[in-house]
Amino acid sequence: MSIVISEPSQILRPYIKQFWSIENCVPVGEKYQQRLIPCGMPELMFYFSSLPEVLDAKRAFNENVVLCGQQKDYYDIQIEGSLSLFSIVFHPHGLMKFFNLPLHEINKQNIPLKYLNKKLEQELMPKMEDASDFYSRVELANDFFYGLLNENFGQYEFSRIQHIVETIRRTKGLIGIEDLASEACLSRKQFERVFCKYIGATPKQFLKTVRFQHALHLKGRFQSMNITDLAYECAYFDQSHFIHEFKLQTGYTPKKYFDHNESFSDFFA
Repeated sequence: MSIVISEPSQILRPYIKQFWSIENCVPVGEKYQQRLIPCGMPELMFYFSSLPEVLDAKRAFNENVVLCGQQKDYYDIQIEGSLSLFSIVFHPHGLMKFFNLPLHEINKQNIPLKYLNKKLEQELMPKMEDASDFYSRVELANDFFYGLLNENFGQYEFSRIQHIVETIRRTKGLIGIEDLASEACLSRKQFERVFCKYIGATPKQFLKTVRFQHALHLKGRFQSMNITDLAYECAYFDQSHFIHEFKLQTGYTPKKYFDHNESFSDFFA
């Protein structure tokens, strides 16, 4: 299995977090299962070989270019044969800079790109397929999305939500919705509507994801931290509350998850 990661060009960094790619070949007759958990960031994925089997009928797809919205819980995929994937990971608010659509409509969904932007799918996918390597694809993605910046969707509200996302990141999700609405100079109702449109999740759901990602980040940095310490540091009511929320997003208790998985946070990486 080979995974490579690259940052976008400087001008795209406020909107795109990173590009990554994986080239993998599962031995004949074998299958590999991977659990995907909420990370707080939407992704645009290009598949150049066989598609993984999504073990959740509501999120299954059969197209080679798929936009993955905000996730609230976990789901599994199964890989058989070869897998060649190039992914564009957006900042939570970044997708709205390029796609003029209310992101709450793709919450918990994997949507074929042709249903959202057929021109993008028809123009970019063939070039991606013909590219000789990962860094050629990064250059293509940089050039294409730089061109889309000219569309400049909703600049005023975008800047407002960008500030809110940075506030949530800085506070590790430990901030109330009323405080965020005040920070955005909006009523709570207005704030929730605008946030959901630009992020694709409610503020409450997104804060839960960020707090969960913060727990992964802390455990990755401090392996000796126990469940009680993590619950306290991430401001859960108590250990049982932490375990309950963790299980909703991973399908596992914290102990079982940390025993069998690397503690890594995509959001705080």
